[in-house]
Amino acid sequence: MTHGTHAPEDRAAGLSPSARRLLDEAVKALSRGQPDAAERTLIGVMAMAPKSAEAHRLLGISSQMRGDPVKAADAFRQADTLRPDDPVILMSYGISLFECGKVQDAIGAFRRACELAPDMASAWYNLGKALKLQLHAEEACRVFERALSLDPSHVTARISLADTFVHLGDIAAGAAHYREVLKRQPEHAGAWYALANLKTEPFSEADTASLRRAFRKPGLSADARVSLGFALAKALEDQRLYSEAFEALREANTLKRRQVLWNAREENAKVDAIMSAFATSPPAPVDPALGREAILIISLPRSGSTLIEQILASHPQVEGANEILDLPQVIEGESRRRKQPFPQWVASATAEDWARLGREYLDRTARWRQQRPLFTDKNTVTWELVGAARAMLPGARIVNVHRDPLETCLACYRQLFSTGSHFSYDLDDMASYYLDFARLSRYWLQRYPGQVLDFSYEALLADPETQTRRLLDFCGLSFDPACLDFHKTSRVVLSTASAAQVRQPLRKDTARAMRYETQLAPLRARLTQDQQD
Repeated sequence: MTHGTHAPEDRAAGLSPSARRLLDEAVKALSRGQPDAAERTLIGVMAMAPKSAEAHRLLGISSQMRGDPVKAADAFRQADTLRPDDPVILMSYGISLFECGKVQDAIGAFRRACELAPDMASAWYNLGKALKLQLHAEEACRVFERALSLDPSHVTARISLADTFVHLGDIAAGAAHYREVLKRQPEHAGAWYALANLKTEPFSEADTASLRRAFRKPGLSADARVSLGFALAKALEDQRLYSEAFEALREANTLKRRQVLWNAREENAKVDAIMSAFATSPPAPVDPALGREAILIISLPRSGSTLIEQILASHPQVEGANEILDLPQVIEGESRRRKQPFPQWVASATAEDWARLGREYLDRTARWRQQRPLFTDKNTVTWELVGAARAMLPGARIVNVHRDPLETCLACYRQLFSTGSHFSYDLDDMASYYLDFARLSRYWLQRYPGQVLDFSYEALLADPETQTRRLLDFCGLSFDPACLDFHKTSRVVLSTASAAQVRQPLRKDTARAMRYETQLAPLRARLTQDQQD
């Protein structure tokens, strides 16, 4: 989200000369990226003028810069009280409220800012972003379009509009807006990557040439070079230049790996600890049916989970919630309460504790059951939480989706993730992560026979109807032909990497590993050897 560029003209009105001087010093400190210095100066201003709305507003900005949204929201609230109906203050207040998780309050603040300053593009942009993240996609599109009508050069608004069109399934409109950004800024790394991330939009020879030049341009930031590298790999694949494509992927992944922290040994030890924690059965559930509304889809990224969700969400009884964070957040909250990391506290959790956590999860996810009785949850870290999910939500259905190991690892290696998935930027790390997933998946299937469905992506491609019926039957759903025509279902799909693909009929030509036999030989050997061990 972005702040407005226009400060109120009367920001120092009524201040003494000394307070005015300190206020100017605070502004300069913020412009230099020195929020601590700005805050010290602003405390001096407020000692002389406690009712200075501008001092409180600037204190909010300094708190935001320091990553403290709670303190920022309090400062902006004070500023709003002292100078009500100021659109700049309201917009900043909305940003802090959103960062605090008070989404509806934030949207209200943004709406009021837009009413007060209908010509402020940044206010419309922030409203659109909040609506988009709340899955109010149609309204978000209209709001982004309003922002662009005020400022056609607002690149982040145009990319957000394009993303929202993609989530709604209007891939052509999304691609057109990405192209419009590139027309204005031919080397815009984010737009190139977004276009590549559609997967279904081919790059031309001219696109490939442009990407080559952009990728090799001196002085690029590391982030820009990474994005361009992944896009270039896609363009080179489209031209069937597979050796060059893999080299671009290798270079981009190597750059990205330097930016992230990941320790395969620690992950391996965590999986060991989870298996040990759930070797002893949790206490009998208070309510064996608790959680019957939930269908948990567990998988690694790029393994078909979005496709499975689209199939299920095509059923009239099921709402697709995308990759919601509620389950891991409930577990993290309990870990903070107990002052012990998961799974160390599992052995001491009572049946009442698990039921309490299950009810908390269901309360948090109630919005997904407003229209339909069942909902899907496909967060890609849930595979580590199956034991906790079974104890919390004994009535939930759990679907374990998996894909060919080599194809999974390559698909993740070809993907630049917006957040997380730090294991995916090195093939050896990726192999370790896949093997941990595979052994823990086997453990859950053995531990909870008949309660976790083993579901193969390749089996679905080979026999869609049989496997779809099997999936629906496990979830307690009657067969509905719409589930076979899932690509016709209109819904918001937040996974941009899959949003275009799930709007197409099933394709059986998605395997890519055979193009990179030589480059993937060490990965294949690692996967094969470890599986034999």
